[in-house]
Formats: sequence, C-alpha cells, structure tokens
Amino acid sequence: MTGLIIKTDSGFYYVEAADCVYECKARGIFRKMGISPCVGDKVTISPLGDDKAQIEEILPRKNSIIRPPLANLDRLFIISSVSEPMPSTLIIDKICAVAVSKEIEPVIVFTKSDLADCTELLEIYRKTGIRCFSYSTRSENDKQVLLSLIDGKVSAFTGNSGVGKSSLLNSLFPELSIATGEISKKLGRGKHTTRHSILYKVGGGYVADTPGFSTVDIERYEIIRKDDIAFCFPEFEDHLGECMFTGCSHVCEKGCAVIEAVKTGKIPVSRHNSYKQMYEEVKDIPEWKINKK
Repeated sequence: MTGLIIKTDSGFYYVEAADCVYECKARGIFRKMGISPCVGDKVTISPLGDDKAQIEEILPRKNSIIRPPLANLDRLFIISSVSEPMPSTLIIDKICAVAVSKEIEPVIVFTKSDLADCTELLEIYRKTGIRCFSYSTRSENDKQVLLSLIDGKVSAFTGNSGVGKSSLLNSLFPELSIATGEISKKLGRGKHTTRHSILYKVGGGYVADTPGFSTVDIERYEIIRKDDIAFCFPEFEDHLGECMFTGCSHVCEKGCAVIEAVKTGKIPVSRHNSYKQMYEEVKDIPEWKINKK
C-alpha cells in the first residue's frame, strides 16, 4: 500500500494508509543508503498484521527541510508579530528565501495588528509577490482566508515564541488544544520535553506539529549557495540577467540592474539589505560544507 508518514517516534513511523494508521519500522537498507524516512514522506508499506507494517520504499520527495525533518511541504506559514516582539525583516526574508529555494510557497502572516500598524510591512512584501496579510483572531474573514490556504495542502507554521502562533493555531483548530506557553494537551508535552514531528489532518489538509518549530531551526540548518540567493527573491527575477557585467553579485557593482531597481523603488530597500547580508554570510563558506549540509 501507499501511505503518508504522519508521525515519527523513537524509531517507529506511523503511516496513514487506506483509512488506517500503521505502526511501521523501516527496512535496514535505508540506513545503509544514508537516508531516513521523515514526516511528510509518501511511502509504500507491506502490512504485517495488527496494524503493523514495514516501510518498503520512500517515494521521491518534491522537497524537504532538515530540522525539523519534514518532506513534501506545499506551504510554509511564517508568523511574525507586529509588536511585542518587534518583527525582523531579515529573519522573515531568510525564511522566505529558504522556502523558495525548496519550492515551498512562503506565506507571511503578521499577528498582533491591534497593537501596532503593519501597513508598511504589508507594502514591502506585497511588492515581492509573496502572499502576506495581517491576522486577527477576532476576524472570521481572516480565519477563512487562512483555512482556504491550508485546505488540500501540507503546511507548516514557523515563528518564534511570543509572536502569537499558538493563539492563531487555536483560533483555526481548537481541537489541537495548544495552550498558552506552547504546551499542547493533545501532545502531552511542554517546552522542555522530547519533541516528535507530527502531521495533523485539519481544515481539509495537513499541518505539521508546530510548538517548538522556530525560525532558528531553519536559519541554522538550511544554507543557500551564494549564486542561488538572488533567485530566492522573487522580485529580483525581472532584473537578473540585465546587469552591465556577467557574474554580478548584486551587492554593490556598477551597472547592476537589481540595485537600480532598488533605487527606483521596484525592490524594497529592506529586502535588498537582507539579500546583501545573506550573501555576505555564505560567500566564503566552502562548497564541501554546503554539500555536507
């Protein structure tokens, strides 16, 4: 049978297939091949009886992220508060770039818009072509917009503590019972207990278990090559290849079409600043280290 890994725990994989959930072990060949099944993987299994089975094959992934290990994501919701804590456009831009590089659609959601105006932030990201909007837990329309983006998709929510992610998830899916302080009753765990990846079937799609899934995880473990970073900023696309010199890094070169677009307001200044910082962070990293990642 073909199924979907919805949970991993202590070497066991829980696969949803044919309206059942099977507790599975993976074939030893996977370890020898240097690969490991992860939540979101589509797999073939052979039942062994009593709702137990063995994973025989991991089907090709369309994408994956390293930590937390998740595969085949359609959308990554990047949750950032407008205030308390203040938003960081650099962090938002880094996560967006990682998502684009993995062919995952980034969606930016600004919470706590009742505490501060987020008009400027929305204007920045609407210029990029990336979906973005403010969210109020009191707005039924906001709720329906998010649910429509989750419907039929495999998604994950990422955001640091304090941005209102738990409140947002509770408003969308009360059945998850994520309490204040990111302690989940359904999971039976708090901030400092062992964490396992889980996909919940909610809202017509699947949402990755999110308490503890922070932007730091993605920043630390996902590296984009310096020559690829520009392609992870969608608003750069129309200007790439139009620079005066080939091999332009789009950082400070004369005749750079990207820099000219920044000057004319087509590309937001903050986005280009983030690009430059990301480029500087990776430009001297040896290729073998990136490959190892």
